[in-house]
Parts: sequence; C-alpha cells; structure tokens
Amino acid sequence: MEMTGAQIIVECLKREGVKIIFGIPGGVTLPMFDVLYDSPIRFVLTKHEQGATHMADAYARASGRVGVCTATSGPGATNLVTGLATAYMDSSPIIAITSQVRSDVIGSDAFQEADATGIMRPVTKHNYLVKDPRDLVRVIREAFLIASTGRPGPVHIDIPVDIQRAKTEFKWIENISIRSYRPKLEGHPLQIKKAADLIASAQRPLLYAGGGVIGSDTAEVLRKLAEKADMPVATTLMGNGAIPFDHPLYIGMLGMHGKYVCNKAIQSCDLLVACGVRFDDRVTGKLSAFSPHSKKIHIDIDPSSIGKNVMTDVPVVGDLRNVLPRLLEAVQKKSHPEWKKQLKQLDQQHPMAYKDDDKKGYVKPQYVIDKLHQMTKGEALVTTGVGQHQMWAMQWYAAKRPRHFITSGGLGTMGYGFPAAIGAKMARPEDTVVCIDGDGSFQMMMTEMATAVRENVKIIVIVFNNCVLGMVRQWQDLFYNQRFAATYQLAPGGRAVKGAEPDPKKTPYVPDFMKWAEAYGILGIRVNSRNQVESALKQAFKSDKSVLIEVSVHQSEKVMPMVPAGASLDEIILDMA
Repeated sequence: MEMTGAQIIVECLKREGVKIIFGIPGGVTLPMFDVLYDSPIRFVLTKHEQGATHMADAYARASGRVGVCTATSGPGATNLVTGLATAYMDSSPIIAITSQVRSDVIGSDAFQEADATGIMRPVTKHNYLVKDPRDLVRVIREAFLIASTGRPGPVHIDIPVDIQRAKTEFKWIENISIRSYRPKLEGHPLQIKKAADLIASAQRPLLYAGGGVIGSDTAEVLRKLAEKADMPVATTLMGNGAIPFDHPLYIGMLGMHGKYVCNKAIQSCDLLVACGVRFDDRVTGKLSAFSPHSKKIHIDIDPSSIGKNVMTDVPVVGDLRNVLPRLLEAVQKKSHPEWKKQLKQLDQQHPMAYKDDDKKGYVKPQYVIDKLHQMTKGEALVTTGVGQHQMWAMQWYAAKRPRHFITSGGLGTMGYGFPAAIGAKMARPEDTVVCIDGDGSFQMMMTEMATAVRENVKIIVIVFNNCVLGMVRQWQDLFYNQRFAATYQLAPGGRAVKGAEPDPKKTPYVPDFMKWAEAYGILGIRVNSRNQVESALKQAFKSDKSVLIEVSVHQSEKVMPMVPAGASLDEIILDMA
C-alpha cells in the first residue's frame, strides 16, 4: 500500500499505541498535521514547545508508556532541548518528532533551519535524521524500542518536509531489533548469589531505592524483598512512592535535604543495597566520607552508572524486573530488631519537624503540604517545580503509590511542575493531580494554564509565594554573607540588602495571581493564614475547574535539615528550620 511519509508517520504512531501527542505546529510540519486532522490520536496544542516536552515526560512517568511531543524546525526544535535534557537525566521515555526544512536546502541556512540532530545529540539517548521515506517505519520502530528499553530515555526523530510529502510503499516491521543495541537485562546469576550472601551476613542492612524502581514497576517486589530480609528502606527524590509511606520498614528520604535518620542510617549501615539509583551528589554528599562502613550492592540496568561515583562490592547489571524477583527468591528470611530499634530511636530524637513560628500574614509551607498529605492520604498525584517548594514537597508528601510523585530530579528544571501536571492528568484522568510550585518556578511555564483550560484538564496548583527565588536566597543567606543578588522579585535587578528587603505587604507583586487566575477563567484562592488552609484545599477539591492557591510564605523560610554542598552526610544542619 502506497502512502505519503506523513501518513506513514501517523500510521506508525497509531500502531505503537500512541493516544496523545503534545506540541506546536509550523510550516514544515503541515503534511503530518494534515494527516493528524483525521486521526484518532489526540493532539494537545501547547503554548510553548518546552511545555510540550514536560507534558510528554510526565505522561510517560505517570502512565509507564512512551510520551510523544512534536515541534517544527528551527526555533520549534530548539525549544524542546531543555525538556529533552530533563527527560534524559531522569530516564523518562519520550519520542520527540521535529520537522526539518527540505532535504535539498539543508545546510544552506534556510528559513527556520537548525541542526536539530546535532543540537539534541547530547541530551537524547539516540536521534535520527530521516533522508529516505522508505526508512520511516524502521526509524520509528527503532525509536520506540530504544526509548522504552534498557535505561529509558528520550529519542529524537528529525524529518524533512519533502520526506513527509514523498510517497512510498508502506511495509510494517513486526519484529524490530538493532544489532548494536543489546541492553543487558537478566543480571548475572553469580552476582545475584553474591548479593544474596551479603544480605544474609549483614547486621545493619539498608535498602536504597531510586527512580529506577519506579520506572521498572518493581515497587511491589522491592517491598517483598525488604520484608523478607527485614531491611529498612530509604528513597531518593525520584524514588518517592517506591514503598508506601506508612510501611513499617520505610524510614524516609535521604540526601541534602533528607531526614536525619536516613542520612545517619547510610553512614552507619554495614550493607547498602542500591536499586535503580545513580549515587547522585545530592544524595552522597562528600564522596570520600559516604557510607564508610558498608559493603555496597548496586543493581542497575545502565552499566555506566555502576562504579561511576561510588565503588561497588557487588555490581549487578540488569533490569530490576528480572533481577529483583531472583534476588527475592535467593535471600534468606532475616530479622534485625536491634538495627530497626536504633533507627527508630534516632528518628524520635530528630524527627522531621519545623518551628511553628508563623509570622502574621504568612503561612508555613510545611504545614500546607502536611495538611494536603493528610487530606489526600498520600494518594494524590503530585508534581513539583524546582526550588525550596520541591524539597518541602519531598519532605512532607511521601507518596502512597509509585508514579505519584513527579519532579525534575537530575536537571532541576524550573517550570517543570505545571506542564508536568497536565501531562500526568491526561495519563491518569481519574486521579487528583496537584502541582506544588514556587512563584519563581511557576512563572516560567504558567501560560500553559491556557492549555489546561482549553483541554478541560483540572489541575490544583499550590504556589508558595515568598516573593524571592527561595533556594538561591537560602544559599546566599547561609553561604554568601547575606548578599542577596538577583533573587528578590520585588526589587529592580532582584537585589536586596539584609534588613532592608522590600516588604511584600507594601510592594505590589507582579503579576497579581488572583487577577491572573481570573484572566484564565480558573478559581483563584489566596491564603494568608493557617486557618484558611484546610478550607482552601476543600474548595479546590470540590471545584470542577482548575484552581490556583497562592500561599503567602515569609522570604526567610528555609528548607531544613540541610547538608551543605561538599559536606558529608554526618554534617547535617538541623536547627535553622
């Protein structure tokens, strides 16, 4: 059957099970969009291409399926870069399809031409420039295979407009394989046995779970392994939801802003079982002082991650889907009452807490998130932007289930949270989706509210407005002699002097978030006191349209505990909350 390249693209996407595409069209994308017009695939027109990538990313994370976004050539393609880098760092499977200028003018600086494949090579798992319409089926099939297998990640396909118009015979490839692409999935039996033997001999084991557990859908097996070996579990930011927050073996999140007990557990354990993690610097702190008394088992599908930052005693290269069930079968049933008692005492001595010193007209962000957690029982799907609010969300919203806490962990992309909430809601329409954001992060992508309204997607957005770039200001306060350069939203150039900062109660904030909500036709609620929090959340849950809750937070509010950058996990600061 003869088809145009554009028809082949859409037919392949349908056969790959694609239901939704996020993006913005352009001149050289018109052949494909003309075919999409009659297609059952839902197209979501975003306000910015970066928003489209974040939506596709969160759609993938929330659903476990590959997300798809598209853009035109030149600026459309380059606007995808930050979103693809975000997905690449967090191992999120995305297919990004860009259109390119005609094949015969590539390299001539044609209108809206950019070397998309060259630009995106560092931030994608693989990318293609299609030069022959007969290659389209193979390329698309390979792209989905690469994106979703091994360590997942984004794949980019660049398709010139003449390739979309050209006609060729459509031949579907039922079974796709790539000779040079053979991810190691099984895990070596001897290495799994060595891991089981180490677990059997350990007296103070700790299971360290990351985003790989979420992405591989192995949370249930991880829980059974923890129970059988009686191992306490600590999770990373990306691993939130890998074990239910109310499980007796769950001790919390570790790292720079993690719980005291988790960081002390890492430092005093005699065995660290790391599953689907990268040993990120925000977790390890000073590498030379990281978990000095432990043997280390590292299970990961990406061999380049093993031994990259932390030396491993027993490396196991393989998919957690295959390795964890076999490790579960191999381990002996164990009990570690003294170790668990020790950790419980540490947690009781230094619990996750904040000082209840609310200033008039301001609200503690920790209280708001804790109240949200209580009211939703940890079962809402939460997305976040990046900044202080992200760390408060990590600390106070431990998820009940996997794929219910979605954030930019590796790249730390401000603006991620709100478009991510839209993508997540489209993947899980029956879930309550809440975006926890800060005033700085939210404004980077807040125009996507038009997308949410037009697509009838209800999102609850909680914006903590402290009128500053909070995390940067916190570092300036603690480590830069309180020289507040470029962090105050209310001052020209963002500059302020300690003791003479702009007064948010006397200086108008731009924009007025309540008027902004009105302009978009959504419900806006401003919260200036603790006793307004619960009623605002109840009102938001009952609303049949998107809601923006603006919470006034004092500019001096800090994320604590904190391990200073470059310090060891033992040097955790507790008493400045």
